[in-house]
Amino acid sequence: VSTWAVAVRKPDETIQVTSEPIASWAKRHRILRFPVIRGVVALGESLKIGFKALAISANAQLADDEEEEEIGGFMWGFTIFLSLLLAVGLFFVVPVGLTSLIKDTLGSAILFWLVEGLIRTAIFIGYIAAISRLPDLRRVFEYHGAEHKTISCYEAEDELTPARAKLYSRLHPRCGTSFLLIVMVLAIFVFAPIGLPAWYWLVVSRIVGIPLIAGLSYEVIKWAGKNRRKRWVRAIMWPGLMLQNLTTREPDEEELAVAIASLEAVLEIGRAHV
Repeated sequence: VSTWAVAVRKPDETIQVTSEPIASWAKRHRILRFPVIRGVVALGESLKIGFKALAISANAQLADDEEEEEIGGFMWGFTIFLSLLLAVGLFFVVPVGLTSLIKDTLGSAILFWLVEGLIRTAIFIGYIAAISRLPDLRRVFEYHGAEHKTISCYEAEDELTPARAKLYSRLHPRCGTSFLLIVMVLAIFVFAPIGLPAWYWLVVSRIVGIPLIAGLSYEVIKWAGKNRRKRWVRAIMWPGLMLQNLTTREPDEEELAVAIASLEAVLEIGRAHV
């Protein structure tokens, strides 16, 4: 049984654990398990779970405050819409728009998509670097590091305790940060065959092409995970690992305890169905 879980440390210092089964869309339709398509499906499911986990986390902080109301479905729906709009606009529409301003100067389709790709990647890295400096997000990045350390501890078949988990690296080859960097790079090659149509077709192609890029990036991550012991594969994935230095921070043992509680909830359900 596939399950996901989220653990939250509440204001009273207790850890609240919520777990739910994953009703994968791919299990219902065979076509959704095909390469590339399965990546798009996995991304959609991950976004759904991620936003739901955020809602659970936020509402857990408000549960003991009688003056605060829980965040409702409409508000979360609006938040998701704005988040996706920002992501598409900032990382796909803005780069092609800026590059279109100098399209005549470049005079080459190859130069156009190369410059656009460099601008997109620079915006992405700059965005990550900027938000990593925000004090309010530092704790989020510490929990991100705790998640990686906990997974690495489990994969090494070590004892799942904060003291043992803190010995492992906060960088992990299957991290979403690496996935996003691959998206930025693959976009260069996916958009290259389109050439240089009118600017509005360029914008439409960038939006429509996102699912294809996401699916291809998923296949790269999946392949790299299976071949991570090979030196040349580790070399290819190295930039993504280094980028995780911005999206993770060293967690304390209390944060590791929360990450471990989440993983143990999933493992317990798995053992119950063996």
